[in-house]
Amino acid sequence: MSDEVAGSARTGRAGRSGGHRLRGGFEFAVFRARLFGTLATVVRWVCTVAAALLAVHVLLTVAGANPANALVRFVADWAETLAFGFRDLFVKPRAPKLQVLLNHGSAAVCWLLVSAAAGRLLRLLGGRAG
Repeated sequence: MSDEVAGSARTGRAGRSGGHRLRGGFEFAVFRARLFGTLATVVRWVCTVAAALLAVHVLLTVAGANPANALVRFVADWAETLAFGFRDLFVKPRAPKLQVLLNHGSAAVCWLLVSAAAGRLLRLLGGRAG
């Protein structure tokens, strides 16, 4: 038997290093970094989907899609909900298609900016895992 094994058998310190138990401890920093990283990813996806719905609405409107179509109505309803204060940001120009382009296009850009800022902030709050 080696001296180390024999010594640990006598003192009852098998698996210990320097008198401290070695165990798989919970690392809060790693948990926090993963949690905030996951939250940042979810926020980025939600904001990106909102911007995509607004962009599709602009595309369908400018292309002259049938407003009675169920898919067009679905996208338009969600776009109106997601446009918030941008619905009437620009005064009604002569062309209603231009109004949709300006107002809903601005809302889509805003969603993308919010996505980037919120994602970065959440990742900063999470800190580093290493």
